Amino acid sequence: MVELFTDEQRLVRNTARVFAERELIPAASDLDEREVFARELFLKLAELGFTGLMCPEKYGGSGMDTVTYVAVLEEISRGWVAMGGTLSVHIMVEQLLLSAGNEEQKTRFLGPLCRGEVLGAIAITEPEAGSDIGSIRTTAAARGEDFVLNGNKIFITSGGEADLYLVLCRTGRSGAETAVFAVEKGTPGLYFGKKERKMGYGGSPTRELVFENCVIPGRNLLGRPGEGIKLMLRALDGGRIGVATMAVGLSQAAFDCALAYARERRQFGRPIISFQAIQFMLADMATGIAAARQLTYHAARLRDSGVPYTKEAAMAKLFASDTAMKITTDAVQILGGYGYMKDYPVERYMREAKMLQIVEGTNQIQRLVIARRLEDGTPAHYD
Repeated sequence: MVELFTDEQRLVRNTARVFAERELIPAASDLDEREVFARELFLKLAELGFTGLMCPEKYGGSGMDTVTYVAVLEEISRGWVAMGGTLSVHIMVEQLLLSAGNEEQKTRFLGPLCRGEVLGAIAITEPEAGSDIGSIRTTAAARGEDFVLNGNKIFITSGGEADLYLVLCRTGRSGAETAVFAVEKGTPGLYFGKKERKMGYGGSPTRELVFENCVIPGRNLLGRPGEGIKLMLRALDGGRIGVATMAVGLSQAAFDCALAYARERRQFGRPIISFQAIQFMLADMATGIAAARQLTYHAARLRDSGVPYTKEAAMAKLFASDTAMKITTDAVQILGGYGYMKDYPVERYMREAKMLQIVEGTNQIQRLVIARRLEDGTPAHYD
């Protein structure tokens, strides 16, 4: 028998599964409908050690690998994808600090992040710079030992709720002259726009960040000026594994609901699962989930092995989110009229799936990333 997980990984995953079933699934629909950010549930994730899952123990984390993180995030996202997204972005912040921060920055920021006392967010997107990351206009002008930020960021996950933002800024006239700054909530000159009204994903607040002569100490610069885009693209590789994992968890939730309904719903004197039309839909859904899960864990294992994984992360994000869109749509179809009603969660799953095709780079961008790696001869990793 092939063992996909170690005993420790299985134990951690099962802990996440129990948490999702007891805490997230019963509350998700109501919280999402009311667009409530459940900080208390995030703090419960922290109590389980999940908010610092991949941070070294010296900084207060659990020191676990990407595969373990993916196993946890899948279960959290199956329970409530909005909480999965909050956790995924939070982990991105920690990983970016680990890869680019100096020892003082790691010591200062990572402990509170790992303990869940501080919630992290990433700020890249602007009104004129979505997929075109090089067109950002938010500036960071040097003033003595400090930097003064001006500009705005939009569609920021956990915007207004997060306590620490890693912000991509221009440091010169060229779009290539960029840097990443750690900006703490409450810093004078940092303002938040209204909470965006979205078609789904209501439990994850999305707001604009506005910087008006926002003075940031020089010690909050991550890495060196000029490295900003490179650092953020590296962070996005890991973030795409996170989005792929969220898509797998969401797909599993939709499939579970559709399967249970098909077994119980009777038409023409028998359960609808006995009809070939429904059987084939469910078979395709199960196959899609299995394939998306394999792509996602493959990318995670490559990351843990220390080999390039940009292409594989893009493949996982592309396939898993497209699969989630199809599976959630099919789940609505299997439930028929009930699928369109808010008494069942599948209509919410369908609205949430659309978001996954857009965030961390649209799926059109993922195809571009993959094609460029094929063009430049990047080796395929099959082992």
